[in-house]
Amino acid sequence: MSYYTLPPLREELGLHRGPALATGEPSHTLEDPVRNQFFRIDWTTFEILCRWSLGNPDDILLSLRADTPLDLERADVEAVQKFLHDNQLLRPDPVASSKAMAARHRAAAGKWHTQLLHHYLFFRIPLVKPDRWLTRAAPAFEWVFSRGFAVMTLLALLLGATLVWRQWDVFSTTLAGSFTPGGLFAYAVALTLVKCAHELGHAVTAKRRGCRVPAMGLAFLVLWPVPYTDTNDVWRLDKRSWRQQVAMAGVATELLIAVWATLAWAVLPDGMLREIVFPLATTTWIATLAVNASPFMRFDGYFVLADWLDMPNLHARAFALARWDLRERLFGFKAEPPEYFPRRRHVGLILFAWAVWLYRITVFVGIALLVYHFFIKLVGLFLFCIEMSWFVIRPIAGEVKVWRSLWPQIRNSARGRRTIVLALLLLVLFAVPWPTRVQGGAVLKPAKVFAVHAPDHAQVSGLPLREGAQVEAGQLLVQFAVPENGSRRQALQAEIERLRWQAGSAGFDAEQRANSVVLREQLATAEAQLAALDEDAARYRPLAPFAGTLRDLDPELRPGTWVGKNERVAVLVGEGALDASTYLDEDTVRRVAVGDHATFYLDGAGGPALRLTVAGIDRDATRTLPSGLWAAQQGGQVPAREKQGAWYPDHAVYRVTFSVDQQAPQLAGHAWRGKVVIAGDWEAPGTRFVRALASLFWREAGF
Repeated sequence: MSYYTLPPLREELGLHRGPALATGEPSHTLEDPVRNQFFRIDWTTFEILCRWSLGNPDDILLSLRADTPLDLERADVEAVQKFLHDNQLLRPDPVASSKAMAARHRAAAGKWHTQLLHHYLFFRIPLVKPDRWLTRAAPAFEWVFSRGFAVMTLLALLLGATLVWRQWDVFSTTLAGSFTPGGLFAYAVALTLVKCAHELGHAVTAKRRGCRVPAMGLAFLVLWPVPYTDTNDVWRLDKRSWRQQVAMAGVATELLIAVWATLAWAVLPDGMLREIVFPLATTTWIATLAVNASPFMRFDGYFVLADWLDMPNLHARAFALARWDLRERLFGFKAEPPEYFPRRRHVGLILFAWAVWLYRITVFVGIALLVYHFFIKLVGLFLFCIEMSWFVIRPIAGEVKVWRSLWPQIRNSARGRRTIVLALLLLVLFAVPWPTRVQGGAVLKPAKVFAVHAPDHAQVSGLPLREGAQVEAGQLLVQFAVPENGSRRQALQAEIERLRWQAGSAGFDAEQRANSVVLREQLATAEAQLAALDEDAARYRPLAPFAGTLRDLDPELRPGTWVGKNERVAVLVGEGALDASTYLDEDTVRRVAVGDHATFYLDGAGGPALRLTVAGIDRDATRTLPSGLWAAQQGGQVPAREKQGAWYPDHAVYRVTFSVDQQAPQLAGHAWRGKVVIAGDWEAPGTRFVRALASLFWREAGF
């Protein structure tokens, strides 16, 4: 049997009783007061530490077998020794400790660029040591923890919510109107005050439970300052409910501010004081419920959940379990899980880990985009790459690295081979071109449509036709009263005759020959005025340009009725030929070419399916839609906004027209809304993604 001396423990370490674990065994907390760190240890570790002064593993094992029911091995003692050594809980060797600690410090700090990156992502600046002040001030806040104040706050919540509901229009209007530079500044000030009160709530509650609060200051998350309070001392508490009170104190403080600020806004008259409490009554609710109460980041909600589940390092343990589950599902290693839990908690932790990953990807990508747009373009692009590399790419690359190290097992596993085959199949489906179908909303209408619009100052003088009448080409459609312009016409005709006579006699008169150029210009002007007068008169007698059916004639229209300028009075619809059109976005229209075949389906699945052929594609994007029929707000497919009666697309769309390859007499004479399916070019599914990524890079790469 070999003996060796165990290194002694540091003398300043403290040992405190902890809550019972989920298994029923007692736990203890090991305190490092120098670094203000705490370590949860189980019963086995506690019994070994109690006998650490015996000096060697064999004596510790003999004492354990004699005094406890534990039957441990030498490896258990060595594991505890390694834990103590790794966490610097052993008394340092005066000879070798300086060199070892320097090496440990260099390894922990990493290279200069790693230190710079860590300081960019997160660092703390302690500002005050509030423990003495809190000892004196904490009793003054005792009324906040009273049952009477809790009842009053609940009543304030009910009353404030009722009053705000009754004034919801005013509340929502004030909220919408507060997004101004001054309003945003007020929100920033309110958020700063609320966060300071949040940390004060943690500190006062911790001090009320007898804990020490060594520091308060600012923590910088991606250079964004947020206040923090060091409440690690709560791990000395052996009551889990007390620790949860400290963890929830910040959220509770914010909710108290939100409740009373909401009630104050509802009862105060209009004025400066009401404007001051409004930011507190809005930002506090959002900041508390959406950020601090979330268990997906290491904020208050996370620590409350971890303590309620009695699972320190909840995220790390859930992530380890989820990674093990993923590897088992993909490769079937049949490895032991990192920890054993009851079935419900096992599944819950895996789902929780996936929820945290999805939430963090969304948040980190959002932060990266915010950083990119906040700084100047070059610096923003650099910081965006850092954010994405550290928070998104690095965890994924780490898991892929583990898979590479397990490649021999993956290759020899039946499930692993099946996963590889499925992955290659998905890659092929992503990269190999496939026939595509382009879909879009479309309108089928007669090819010949002539709308009759009223001229200026028009009065209906005659209606020779009725709704649905068959019209021949050249037939009068509607008669408008012609303005009194007979004298003007006679004057122009006389002027034209005079100018023609003078131009014809210019060869016999020297003075007329000198003015011949002027005479010709005057004659051309007079003839143009007469032609414009005749054209204007023709607008009052619109004739059918083709044969068809008269539609949309207002049944209340009578002779003598005045109509507005450019008001549509009737529509002449040609018989027979139909055409169709649609609008496609920039990326979709690339896959369509003139001559492609398509099919038109009526909305509601009624009527025949018509065969179409792409007849034309506009080269330029459409600036305005021909009618609101195409707008998404009117049931169309194009997101658009309306301005002064015109509809403007929100993004670039191109008009595509079709010719109808088959007859459909039952659809003739009317416009029909439906869907068009175009047999477009073959394209790999990944092409669109690559093209969009390349377009984004090309657009953002310009400096």
